[in-house]
Amino acid sequence: MSHDAVFSTISFGIADGIAELRLNRPEVLNAINGAMISDIGRALDLAEADPGVRAIVVTGEGRAFSAGFDLKESAARGDTSPTQWRQILEADFKIIMRFWDSPKPTIAAIHGACIGGGFEIALACDITLAADTSVMGEPEVRFGSGIVALLLPWVTGPKQAKEILLAGIDRMDAARALSFGLINRVVPAEALRDEAIALARTIASGGAEAVRLTKVAINRSYEIMGMRQSLLQALEIDIAIESAGGPERTEFNRIRRESGLKAAIGWRDARSAEPS
Repeated sequence: MSHDAVFSTISFGIADGIAELRLNRPEVLNAINGAMISDIGRALDLAEADPGVRAIVVTGEGRAFSAGFDLKESAARGDTSPTQWRQILEADFKIIMRFWDSPKPTIAAIHGACIGGGFEIALACDITLAADTSVMGEPEVRFGSGIVALLLPWVTGPKQAKEILLAGIDRMDAARALSFGLINRVVPAEALRDEAIALARTIASGGAEAVRLTKVAINRSYEIMGMRQSLLQALEIDIAIESAGGPERTEFNRIRRESGLKAAIGWRDARSAEPS
């Protein structure tokens, strides 16, 4: 796999008609920061502009697919104005939806933790394969945050979406995710990449224009049902949530600054375990 472009937070290459985009900040479980958003956007530009690319596979280096948007970077911003939050969250939303909107088929191959924004990228991909050891979900409400791209109710049912989102579940195993229709297939961890590449090659063997237009037709069905407008309205609510702050996020960020991210996550998890 090779490509001339240089990236700082991802690995990217093209081989045999398949573009592979690998999130590459393993020391922080591939948390998505501003530099990674830029790198992902450039890689997708390259893949989409290349007529030889027939499918795009997104994976992660190290122990996880992605722990979501970088909480350290978020906390370091401190109090941010509504205008600044809008700029930040619109950029987050745009990079997630690039996978949904891409004219090339997108396949997520997830392992380890696939949380928050990382989970939303996996939902935005056309097909998602999950290692049998993976865990996933959306913990945002547990530290006073909101959902950037509210795709979950469109991929599964309202009961399942509300349980995951309102309880902030982030340890859902692959078998349960499969039962909810959130992933296509559970595979052994050691076979994950091979399965994803094999599926990409199967898709690539079809007629490129037929594949592209079939994806357009499927996505347009969701547009007609109002998905895009619904997601944009939900983004407005997330901007309001982030701009307002709140005691949970204030305390989470205080603990993170004073004792580190691990301690802050421990505080968050302990709160969810407390009896009501």
